[in-house]
Amino acid sequence: MAYDEGLAERVRERLAVHQDVTEKKMFGGIAFLYRGNMAVGVSGSGSGGDLMVRVGPEHTDAALARPGTRVFDMTGRPMRGWILVDSSVLTEDEALGRWVDEGHAFAATLPPK
Repeated sequence: MAYDEGLAERVRERLAVHQDVTEKKMFGGIAFLYRGNMAVGVSGSGSGGDLMVRVGPEHTDAALARPGTRVFDMTGRPMRGWILVDSSVLTEDEALGRWVDEGHAFAATLPPK
C-alpha cells in the first residue's frame, strides 16, 4: 500500500519551520530526516498509513501508553525507540503536531550525519 500523501503533506507543513529537514523514501513510505537522522515518517501500513515516530529508547514505554500507538516492527524484531501512531488518532492537527514535534526533538539530540 502506498503511503498517505495527505498525512505526509501535513507532516511536511509542520516541519517547514525547521531548517535541515529532508525527505527520503524508505520503509515503503516517506521519512523526514533532521540533519540526516530520521525524526518521523509516513508508512504504507494501516488503514490510511501510520506515522512512524522516533522517540528514543528511554521514551518508548511512555509513548506506547498513549492512544493509537504500537511498537514499530517491520521484520519481526521490534525497534526500541521507534513507534507507530495510527492515523485514526491524527485527524486533529494538534495531535499530529505533538508527535511530529516529539520526533523532531529526539532527532535534534543526535549528531548530524
